[in-house]
Amino acid sequence: MVVVLDGYIELTPEVRGGKPRLSGTRLTVADIVVLHRRLGQSLEEIAGKYDLAPSAVYAAMAYYYDHRAEIDQSIEEDAAFGEAFRRNNPSLLQAKLKALGQA
Repeated sequence: MVVVLDGYIELTPEVRGGKPRLSGTRLTVADIVVLHRRLGQSLEEIAGKYDLAPSAVYAAMAYYYDHRAEIDQSIEEDAAFGEAFRRNNPSLLQAKLKALGQA
């Protein structure tokens, strides 16, 4: 296990695929970035919502800015995986609603 940024961020191969995450949680740096930059939640809001120390959330963003290309690539790969999964596994509920003319 590698611990960085004063113990707020850790990389553990067996947890979340070794992605950098907040120590003692399963929340990755990428999760914090998506919540903040893409969904518009403030860092204080994220800290309160997930019962995190504000310093841990700010450390996640500091880690992001130090490793921006790597984290952005990880976010894009995860989004592409999710989209491919949705394309290859259509919603049965949506299909039924469509058949009923409700979608």
